[in-house]
Amino acid sequence: MAAPGPGEYFSVGSHVSCLTCLGQRLQGEVVAFDYQSKMLTLKCAPSSGKPNLNDVILINLAYVSEVDIINDRTETLPPLASLNVSKLANRARSEKEDKLSQAYAISAGVSAEGQLLFQTIHKTIKDCKWQEKNILVMDDVVISPPYQADNCKGKEGSALSHVRKIVEKHFRDVERQKSMQRSQAQQTQKDTTLSS
Repeated sequence: MAAPGPGEYFSVGSHVSCLTCLGQRLQGEVVAFDYQSKMLTLKCAPSSGKPNLNDVILINLAYVSEVDIINDRTETLPPLASLNVSKLANRARSEKEDKLSQAYAISAGVSAEGQLLFQTIHKTIKDCKWQEKNILVMDDVVISPPYQADNCKGKEGSALSHVRKIVEKHFRDVERQKSMQRSQAQQTQKDTTLSS
């Protein structure tokens, strides 16, 4: 069966198998189907191998040569779980604030290193924001350019010590990553020279 004709659809909960025009066989449970756009959403076995997860695949049926219904769901579906709208709104607001903060840093002319450090700190400490070109952490610690551990200022105590440790680890990790990239580039260059 190719793409469904007028009035044809896939029932949510049915199990289908699709053969793409590239010869790939996809099989899973129908999660959603949009007739207008001919888009089919399947929940499939996890590619990670973790049993508590699933892969979700969107399939454009215009690029499918064959669809087989393995078993059609005829019984009514259980009711959908309710959504925690306030939690979703808070997450959306938080994400928007993060994006606005990143945009502010770029427009303020903050260096790429400063932006990367901010992101690293923000993963650990959410109470982190820009104050012009300075990073303000927990309203206690200010990190000014060039954003090294020595540039962390604030009242001596556990907050300042903790932020300094994060900054030091960040720059150790960045340096280790650069070192690995240099050694890989040198190895690639040696391999290219030897093969010539």
